Amino acid sequence: MANSAEDEYWGEKIPRLIGYGNDRLNLRSVKLVADGALGSWGAAMIEPYSDNSDTRGLEVTAKKVLWDFIVRFHQDDWQVNVHCIGDRANRDVLDAFESVLASNDSTTLTRSYRHRIEHAQIMTQEDLKRTGRLGIIASVQPTHATSDMSYAEDRLGPKRIKGAYAWQTLKKNGAPLALGSDFPVEGIDPLLGFYAAITRLDLEGHSPHGDGGWFPEQRLSREEALHGMTLGAAYAAYQEEIIGSLTPGKRADIVILDKDIMRVQPSDILLTKVKATIVDGRLVYGRI
Repeated sequence: MANSAEDEYWGEKIPRLIGYGNDRLNLRSVKLVADGALGSWGAAMIEPYSDNSDTRGLEVTAKKVLWDFIVRFHQDDWQVNVHCIGDRANRDVLDAFESVLASNDSTTLTRSYRHRIEHAQIMTQEDLKRTGRLGIIASVQPTHATSDMSYAEDRLGPKRIKGAYAWQTLKKNGAPLALGSDFPVEGIDPLLGFYAAITRLDLEGHSPHGDGGWFPEQRLSREEALHGMTLGAAYAAYQEEIIGSLTPGKRADIVILDKDIMRVQPSDILLTKVKATIVDGRLVYGRI
């Protein structure tokens, strides 16, 4: 996806690439940034932080500029992806998405544009429902929850935390989930994300809520996590007909592991090694 720090519309300055290099390179989406990060009190919140009442976070891109960008990129047939951490950032971006989708059937438009919220980290209960109703893709990174869980409750308070890292709530409300790593902010190893998604525990198997996981009701099943990291991610990139599942006619992009991560104890997922990697049917790493 393309990104620019310019405050003026820049969509006409970038090439649109679809299926380039035998479908290995596509450029049909843009990334915008609404706010900062939770750890630095930079996530844009509706109400002040519970542990710092002097701030409600930062608008990295002014609301009007962000809204105008979303409208223009939508009109020019770009998929729009917006970094949103705080509940105010998510609310403002959902307002813009709802506006641009309102003129036509939202289901049809969502299938075409597949707009995404990157992180979808803290939302009001109303916006968790709205994300699903609009069909906006929630592009989440499971290790964010396990990295932030030591301080997030103090920062947000007991009410807002219920809408944070709420993967199951998003899914049950109908939002498509795409799971990623957010490298280099988090580790690049996808098994770290898989482990975090199904356990909501740190690498030692602990959480502020005990060994059952941090808000365990928001854990994903192994099947749900695997889908989000494969077919869900492919859908978010318009590639579900090419990759994302082991299906006749799709690319043979395969990773072979030395353990069955769908069955082993969660702690053993972290010990799993890659035996081989196959890209488009060709062995590029290891041996079979």
